Amino acid sequence: MEHHQPEHPAPGETRTAEAVSPENHKVLSEPKEHPQDKDAKEADGAAGEQEPVDQASLPAQGQDNFESPPPDASSSQPGPARETRPETETAGACSRLQELPQSPRARQPELDFYCVKWIPWKGEQTPIITQSANGPCPLIAIANILFLQWKVKLPPQKEVITSDELMAHLGDCLLSIKPQEKSEGLQLNFQQNVDDAMTVLPKLATGLDVNVRFTGVSDFEYTPECSVFDLLGIPLYHGWLVDPQSPEAVSAVGKLSYNQLVEKIITCKHSSDTNLVTEGLIAEQFLETTAAQLTYHGLCELTAAAKEGELSVFFRNNHFSTMTKHKGHLYLLVTDQGFLQEEQVVWESLHNVDGDSCFCDSDFHLSHSPGKGPGTGGGSGSPEKQRQVDQDYLIALSLQQQQPPPQGTSGLSDLELAQQLQQEEYQQHQAAQAAPARAPSPQGRGAASGRPAAERRQRPKQESDCVLL
Repeated sequence: MEHHQPEHPAPGETRTAEAVSPENHKVLSEPKEHPQDKDAKEADGAAGEQEPVDQASLPAQGQDNFESPPPDASSSQPGPARETRPETETAGACSRLQELPQSPRARQPELDFYCVKWIPWKGEQTPIITQSANGPCPLIAIANILFLQWKVKLPPQKEVITSDELMAHLGDCLLSIKPQEKSEGLQLNFQQNVDDAMTVLPKLATGLDVNVRFTGVSDFEYTPECSVFDLLGIPLYHGWLVDPQSPEAVSAVGKLSYNQLVEKIITCKHSSDTNLVTEGLIAEQFLETTAAQLTYHGLCELTAAAKEGELSVFFRNNHFSTMTKHKGHLYLLVTDQGFLQEEQVVWESLHNVDGDSCFCDSDFHLSHSPGKGPGTGGGSGSPEKQRQVDQDYLIALSLQQQQPPPQGTSGLSDLELAQQLQQEEYQQHQAAQAAPARAPSPQGRGAASGRPAAERRQRPKQESDCVLL
């Protein structure tokens, strides 16, 4: 995975321009002027020499814009080295950058702003950070956990935040951690881990190198980036496991990481040993059939490993999501910016590998709000109807908990059927109203796939009714 650190405008931009330009102009104006054309080019000599002045100062900061001084070094440093700046000042700096000819690299600060969504969480209004399609999901996933744990708080009127501010809050949390061990050796080791975490902190805004191992939901190849999760006490999970009921796949994959397995497949394909070629094909088939990077065995292990009420980060398809476990079931925090105004859409269930899911509010009550405008979001209007839907949903969950661990898809059928029946019941209740627009799923998976499934389950019922009549 390639990492490109975005360059952000700094509050001291205008001040730097005023401090650099006059001094350098005095120094460079005399050697650059030639006696022959001193009189002819006296007026524009200063303007012509302003560009070399900026170019001389820019290479040390790595900026392409010659008319406007670059961001100071603090924009690429970990958060604690910076102070939170007002949105108006930052927006003004970005607007000035947009007026000047810029390279694509210099235009990246436009993506540095993220909307804040306020949700009721355990009786307190709590902010969460939403993201666009190209948002820095590792930084947002970790920051949202700190917000939900109330380790970081924002002013109530806060509506927009930058990645620099998020990294500043994260850096403050890292520096506030105290080692639990008293021995000098362990304290030195702890300090080294903190230093490593502060070094990789800027990578959270662009992406992390995460290399999963297929042996356990907490098994990753250790990299310096993992120290951030360790120091903050945030579990990092994945669900890409080999099914132990497939001994061939278990033998082919073994204890290798993803990168090691890809190298093995390439090597086996070019081997003259037929056994190695076969093993490589089995490993390749495993990667192809589990391209969703979540298996049913992995989902079962993930549900068992996560603790009740625990806030963790879930890694899947190069995406990091905030995850929690509520009443024995897993939920992912909905951070898609398209749901910014949907107050009833906070969590998304994670109960199968096919992408079918349902949305819930902050209290994990089933929500039907996606796609409705503010005027119709509460239009379902009947508290009794909502209580009945929630009761049906809880009954389905309790039935699933009473069953033995699911094998294949059989253990999830009751829950899926209950959700589909709830959708049908809700659609009938809203038949007199306009059909709601279909909304995208925040994690790259849509709830739209649930509707055809519900229709497929409804057809046999209609046919049986016809037979009875």
